[in-house]
Amino acid sequence: MVIAALLVIFIAILVIRTLTYPFLKTDTVQEGQTPETPLTEKSIKRFAEGIRIPTVSTEVYEDTYFKPFDDFKVYLPKAYPEIYKAMDTITVNKYGLVFHWKGKNSDLKPILFLSHYDVVPVIGYNPETETASDTIFRPGDAVIPPADTIQSKWDYSPFSGAVADGRIYGRGTLDMKCMLFSLFEAADTLIAQGFQPERDIWFAFGHDEEVGGRQGAIQIAEYFKQQDLTFDAVYDEGGIIAAPGSALESIQKPLGLVGIGEKGFLTLRIKVHGIGGHASMPPAKSSLVYAAEIIEKLNNNQMPSKIISPIASFLDNIGGEMNFASQVAIANQWALKPLLISTFSKSPSSNALIRTTTAISMAKGSDAANVLTSVSEVTVNFRILPGETVDDVKKHVDKLCEGYNVEIETISAREPSAISSLDTRGFEIIKKTMAELYPKAIVSSYITIGGTDAYKYQSVSDNIYRFMPLNLSLSEQRSIHNENEHITLDNFAKMIWYFKELMTKY
Repeated sequence: MVIAALLVIFIAILVIRTLTYPFLKTDTVQEGQTPETPLTEKSIKRFAEGIRIPTVSTEVYEDTYFKPFDDFKVYLPKAYPEIYKAMDTITVNKYGLVFHWKGKNSDLKPILFLSHYDVVPVIGYNPETETASDTIFRPGDAVIPPADTIQSKWDYSPFSGAVADGRIYGRGTLDMKCMLFSLFEAADTLIAQGFQPERDIWFAFGHDEEVGGRQGAIQIAEYFKQQDLTFDAVYDEGGIIAAPGSALESIQKPLGLVGIGEKGFLTLRIKVHGIGGHASMPPAKSSLVYAAEIIEKLNNNQMPSKIISPIASFLDNIGGEMNFASQVAIANQWALKPLLISTFSKSPSSNALIRTTTAISMAKGSDAANVLTSVSEVTVNFRILPGETVDDVKKHVDKLCEGYNVEIETISAREPSAISSLDTRGFEIIKKTMAELYPKAIVSSYITIGGTDAYKYQSVSDNIYRFMPLNLSLSEQRSIHNENEHITLDNFAKMIWYFKELMTKY
C-alpha cells in the first residue's frame, strides 16, 4: 500500500508539473495578414546572373581558379551601382568584400550582416573549361536547356541560373549567394527610397567559407579588430525555417531555427600498429583487426549526452506541439531525463543536438589482397557540443585506445563556439519580424551542427545569430551541396523583405 501510494503521488507530481509547465503557447499566436513580398524581374535577373559566375572554392587555396572571383567583383558594382555610391567599400585580402553603410547616430553600436560568395564544386564541372549559358532565363520561359550529360542529375546546368516552375536553379542558390543578393536587394530598395539607417550597418562577404574561411572571414574579422569595431549583433547563415514534419516528425508547424551557437570539430587519424607480412601466415590479430576493434570501441562508447541551454529552450518552445508523453518527459527532466535522452538518441538529427557525435569516416589497411600491413589507419570526425572541448575529446579517444599500439594525429580541430544570449535586441527583432512573415512558425534557439563564418566574428561581437528565413522542405534541405540545388522565388522574395525589415527596425 505504501508503494502504491508513493507511485500515485509520483504520477500526480509528473502530471501536475506537465500541466503547469511554461511551454510556449503556440495556439494563442494572433495571426494577422502576412505582408506582401513582391519580386521584380530585375531582382531575379541580378540574382540569376550572380549564380552564373562559378565561384568554386578549393581545399588548397593556391589551386583556386580565381577568374570567376574577379568576374564576381566586377559584376556586383554593375548590378548594384547605387549601393557602391551610398556605401564605403573595402576589399580585404583581395577577395573579401566589405561594405559600410553609415547611419544617423554614430553613438549606436553597428550591426553586421555576413554572407559568402564561394560555392562547393559540382562533380564533373570544371570552371576553367566550361562557361555558363549566355541566356538569362525569366519566369515563363518555355525552353530551358537541359544539363549536359556530365551533370545528368541536374535538371538545368548547375551554373545556368535557370528560372523555371517558380524556382531559380544553380549552385549557390541556397548556400549561400541567396543571402548576399537578398541583402543587396533589400539595401538597394531602401537606398532608392532615401532611407538612411539609424546606426551603421556593415556587410562582410567572404570568398572561402566552404573551405574554412581562413583567407576571407578570418582576415575580415581581423580588419574589424584593427578598426576597433564591435557589433551589437551579427547575422549569418546556420538556421532555416524547417517545414512541418521535416525537423521533427511530430511537429506539424514550421520551425524557425535560430542558431545561437555552433558545434566545434576534431578530426583524428589513428595509426594502429601490428604484425605485417604475407597473408598466408596471418597472426591471431593483424593491425587491421586491432583497428576494427578500436572502431567498435569508438562507435559503442560515445561521448556523454547532455541537454545544453539552447536545446533546453528549444524543447520548451516545441513541447506544446508534442504528444503528452513527450511533454511529461520535458517537464520532468529531474526524473525522466534518461527517457528524453533515449528518445533524442534514436534519430541522427536530434542525437546531434545532445552530444558530441562520433563519425568513423575512413579506414585503410593494405594495398594488396595478399599483404598484411603493419600499420592500419582509422580516421574519425567528432562534432563537439558547446561546453566540451577538443582536449576532452582527445582524452576520451586516448582512454579508448589504451592497450593498443597507436599513434594519434590531429588532422583538424576547432573549439565549439560561445553561446549568444536570447535576451538581446538582435534576437528579439528576429522574433518580431518572423511573427509578421511566418505567424504560424515556432521561432526557437538552436545549435548549428555545421560550421559557419560566424564563428570567426566572436572577437567583435557577443551576439551572433545564424538564421536565414528560408522555408525548406526536407527535399529542398537535401539539395544543399547536392544536385538540383534551387531556391523558390517565394523564398527569395521573403528573404528580401525580411532583411529590409531588420535594417529598418534595428
